[in-house]
Amino acid sequence: MPVDAARFREVFGSFPTAIAVVTATAEDGRPRGFTCNAVSAVSIEPPLLLICVDKRSQTLSALRASRSFVVNVLAEGGQDAARVFAGRSDDKFADVRWVPSDVSDGAPVLLDLTLAYAECVVVRAVEAGDHWIFIGRVDGAESFPRSPVLYHQGAFSVWETQARQAGSRP
Repeated sequence: MPVDAARFREVFGSFPTAIAVVTATAEDGRPRGFTCNAVSAVSIEPPLLLICVDKRSQTLSALRASRSFVVNVLAEGGQDAARVFAGRSDDKFADVRWVPSDVSDGAPVLLDLTLAYAECVVVRAVEAGDHWIFIGRVDGAESFPRSPVLYHQGAFSVWETQARQAGSRP
């Protein structure tokens, strides 16, 4: 069966993925960010990860200029933020509390919304079709005991861990 854009989205929407908000700082100092499900570990030594960024993304120029970014993996309660950062608004950070990264040129860390975050410095950028792939060295990171938000076939859900299902966490 031929693979057009609709088929491609259908296939890759068939398996659940974690959702992240990738943030960077623009040349004018303003925070930028977008919702991303294309995040992957690349290497443990050194610690590297990759993100895929649409060429039409409003955050792309900030990533290129700052050469750094933060991957904010969303936790339960981050669904609304995922929707906001998936949009084209110029004011995505209006209702989101964030702190600037010390490692990633002040890129926003969304502490209230994250399961984990990784502060990265770009080591390589590769053009790939209608996207850019950025490989980042993870120079700072933290994780929290929260449940992750997943995206599957156009809908968000929360993955309940076994410990939480058993009632060992509030």
